[in-house]
Amino acid sequence: MRDPQAEGSDDIQALIALMGRLPGLGPRSARRIVLQLIRRRGDQMAQLATLMEKVAQNSRECLSCGNITDRDLCAICSDPARATGEICVVQDVADLWALERGRAFRGRYHVLGGTLSALDEIGPEDLGIPQLLDRIAAESVSEVILALNATVDGQTTAHYIADALEGQAVTVTGLAQGVPIGGELDYLDDGTISAALRARRRL
Repeated sequence: MRDPQAEGSDDIQALIALMGRLPGLGPRSARRIVLQLIRRRGDQMAQLATLMEKVAQNSRECLSCGNITDRDLCAICSDPARATGEICVVQDVADLWALERGRAFRGRYHVLGGTLSALDEIGPEDLGIPQLLDRIAAESVSEVILALNATVDGQTTAHYIADALEGQAVTVTGLAQGVPIGGELDYLDDGTISAALRARRRL
């Protein structure tokens, strides 16, 4: 039987438990991380504590797109070069950051903060959909790219936005779905293969 006292003070145990609740971490990984921080408490832990306090005090949502920033407008919305007339709609900030890592999109974003869900009673007013429609009218947007997850709720949300924009002078597009680069057909699920066949193009 494990002796809790062998793993440090109550504060250390509380820190391990808190770290263990973070996405992607369990108790074992949390213990390893906390031990590493304690061993390097003179530099790593002190810097981490300082930065976490600063982020907790200063981080906020961009007033325009919903990205996380430390000012009213994030760097993307403040950049005149990103005013291309294209808005990429994503479910959450993690999706925005993933697209930015690819460096393929040079327009602006809009974070919905979730997807429509009748089961969870999440409607358009609970998301950033009204703000999106206001932005499209105010910013002379020419294309809306719906980069939502290929789930039932994600696609329901995409269809709702597309229907809301029907008849407006804006092009609505979605991300291509299908075989990933480097993917082998034998390892793909049936839905991905079907989507790839429907999205086939001339070579």
